[in-house]
Amino acid sequence: MKRMLFIYNQAAGKGTVRQQLATVLNRFTQAGWLVTVYPTQGKGDATRVARELGGQFDRVVCAGGDGTLSETVTGLMELTAPPVLGYVPAGSTNDCAHNLRLPAGVVKAAMVAAAEGEPRAIDVGRINGKPFVYVAAFGAFTEVAYDTPQELKNTFGHLAYVMAGIGQLPNLTPYHLKVEYGDTVIEDDFLYGMVCNTFSVGGLKGPVLPSDRVVLDDGLFEVVLVRKSIKLTDLTSVLQSLVRNVPVDTAAVISFETDRVSISCDRAIPWTVDGEYGGTFAVSQVENCRRAITVVHGK
Repeated sequence: MKRMLFIYNQAAGKGTVRQQLATVLNRFTQAGWLVTVYPTQGKGDATRVARELGGQFDRVVCAGGDGTLSETVTGLMELTAPPVLGYVPAGSTNDCAHNLRLPAGVVKAAMVAAAEGEPRAIDVGRINGKPFVYVAAFGAFTEVAYDTPQELKNTFGHLAYVMAGIGQLPNLTPYHLKVEYGDTVIEDDFLYGMVCNTFSVGGLKGPVLPSDRVVLDDGLFEVVLVRKSIKLTDLTSVLQSLVRNVPVDTAAVISFETDRVSISCDRAIPWTVDGEYGGTFAVSQVENCRRAITVVHGK
């Protein structure tokens, strides 16, 4: 019998996994899996369990928000031969669910993870050695992801980030950066930067995100930088456009593709990695690990 390790975050979203746990486990069993269940006990626990136990199973399935998925991938990346990973999205925004074409609803997504989905390899990023699944970002609004209360995220979803982000506008401070990729060097003052491999960030799909170029296994990141020269009124327009999904016309937003990028600053920069605090660095080396993890996709 095939063996599955099921890691779930009890605190994610509105507790939907906990409420439907019996049904989910029954569906896993019907699909032919012998399931070991582990409810996470706090931040970082999914990483530890995936690292310590993941190699003993044919499949690891995690349930929770994008942060839970990121933690699980971080643990699996430490294994020589990580098992196939399934994901049951149950957070407040679930960006990675869009990337993996997973259905809404815990039970439906669980069936994809167990039997109905297609295992395919995806790229995983590293920032100074720390893995991330879909985005590493710094500057304006990035603190919103880990400072916004969970209750607000649960109630308003991605609009919670927008509401909190607008409140930061009067206090924005730029970073003077040297950005190097390939043979290109950019030096300027920037309010925001994002290295990503995703179709949406914070539940938003917008014109500043080059989602038309996103391929999850091509070995390339999409990088977005917002210069200091952008006006506060333009920043407000960018936030509003993300909600309405309409174009923004500003030369202050630049983007490019690369498999690795170095970002240096004269002071340490706090990063948000997959929606959580990811560390503070003066020099950030970001690299793409192509097709590093195999994840079950929806159809």
